[in-house]
Amino acid sequence: MKIPKRLEPLVEDGLIDAVIRQLMSGKEAMIFVVRCGDEIRCAKVYKEANKRSFRQAVDYTEGRKTKNSRHARAMQKGTRYGRKVQEEAWQSAEVDALYRLAAAGVRVPTPYNFHEGVLLMELVTDANGEPAPRLNDLEFTADEARAYHAQLMQEVVRMLTAGIVHGDLSEYNILLGAAGPVIIDLPQAVNAAGNNHAPAMLERDVANLTTYFGRSAPELLTTEYGKEIWRLYEQGALTPDVQLSGRFDETLKPVDLKSVVREIDDARAEEAARRLRMLS
Repeated sequence: MKIPKRLEPLVEDGLIDAVIRQLMSGKEAMIFVVRCGDEIRCAKVYKEANKRSFRQAVDYTEGRKTKNSRHARAMQKGTRYGRKVQEEAWQSAEVDALYRLAAAGVRVPTPYNFHEGVLLMELVTDANGEPAPRLNDLEFTADEARAYHAQLMQEVVRMLTAGIVHGDLSEYNILLGAAGPVIIDLPQAVNAAGNNHAPAMLERDVANLTTYFGRSAPELLTTEYGKEIWRLYEQGALTPDVQLSGRFDETLKPVDLKSVVREIDDARAEEAARRLRMLS
């Protein structure tokens, strides 16, 4: 096929030898199947911000930092240059997350290169060597749904132990490769420790998967893995091989009103004594 303009720099620099075909066009990027030497990979070409349906909501970018003070000021002011820098940061966030998660053993596509706004990475394939389908294109038996749900809960755990919450996880951005589910689309990934919205995002990610697999295995709909996982994380008890139960007991201790009143009275007494000392 004709080489798309955005891929021309990679062809000229020898990173891509041939563009085979367009695989898909999503809300944030276009994906092409390309040949790099003897290997078949995919190239993710990010769409310009004004052509994407997914916006860089402040909820996602909260906690992201830049070491370059000039860039930070430009982003804060919202100048044209600042928007360009912010767009580059949005794209590189996925690259950083992929390398970090791959190192942590999370099943994500292997990243190879990021050049001129294009991410070169592994082409995830099925058992026949064809591009792997997304979960939303498939149907599962109850047993398959339970098994894949359990696998993905462990992937969510591994991601969180690596300090990352996907933030937009659902059946639409998980591929079913030959060796099992593979998580994709991570530009909106958030730092679990640095983003106040991380707990809600993690619970939403888990709820999306539970609702999807719950169509085939309804008993999953009564589980509370999201709350359980986040509590273990908060307690410092979350490990990649933790055994989850899907249960969450929200123990709310009754308020000791007598103690509260006593503390208020003590504070008032101290304030009264302080004023007396000032007058004397």
